[in-house]
Amino acid sequence: MTSLDQAWQAAADPRRRIGHAVEFHATIGSTNDRARAALTEPGGDGLAVVADLQTAGRGRQGRTWVSPAGRNLAVSIGFVPHLAVERIGLLGLAVAVAVRDACAAAVDAPPPGIRWPNDIVASDGLKLAGLLVETSLAGTRVAEAVIGVGINVNWRRHEMPLEIAARATSLAELAGADLDRPSLLRHLLDRVDAEVAALEGGGTPVDRFRAASVLDGRWVTVDLGAEQVEGRVLGIGEGGELRIEAERGVRELGIGEVIWVRDAAAVEVAR
Repeated sequence: MTSLDQAWQAAADPRRRIGHAVEFHATIGSTNDRARAALTEPGGDGLAVVADLQTAGRGRQGRTWVSPAGRNLAVSIGFVPHLAVERIGLLGLAVAVAVRDACAAAVDAPPPGIRWPNDIVASDGLKLAGLLVETSLAGTRVAEAVIGVGINVNWRRHEMPLEIAARATSLAELAGADLDRPSLLRHLLDRVDAEVAALEGGGTPVDRFRAASVLDGRWVTVDLGAEQVEGRVLGIGEGGELRIEAERGVRELGIGEVIWVRDAAAVEVAR
């Protein structure tokens, strides 16, 4: 076992369900795929799979996850959640809160926020982290869930491709120094484990999500795939929906992606 393997595995904690063990790969196709495969193996439920480089990493809507080797944190956890189908939408919110908390604890800067549905952004709106939740169902229960988290840790903006640097930043940029990635993973797994346990126990992450949301009162454009919706954000619904005051009345969006954000006051002036 190399010292790098040991450093990553030190982030494990057998007292946790999520992250009771850590499996490190220098290079892998997809951490999500490996975490899903591990669910069929002994000890695979809750295993955290980390990679320095993914050759087939993916984000929301089938996008390719772009990240240089050894600079960021890419981790996936597969587990069997004890959740009814109607509560599965809260899982993404719970993990988003956990990722936001881990990022906030890592830097001495204005705390990052959450841009619905689950992007973690710095105070200037630049993206720090994102996550992908993949689930499968068995009747009225959730059979399995795979959570993939990607955090820009030590990737400086001048190293990023221009199209990424225009909308992203990293924890190192905010901290002014490189961070220890295994330490960040340890804290992240602590928070994810706690949030999942609370959700399975009948709690809800909605109030914590609302407190970290950066969209309230702002004018947004949301891509729903078949259409785009524009309007002023009223807040987050009890099921995690984005509530928007649109041209034809209030809409509650359960899925979608915010592709444009601006201050509502500026929109009113422009009109």
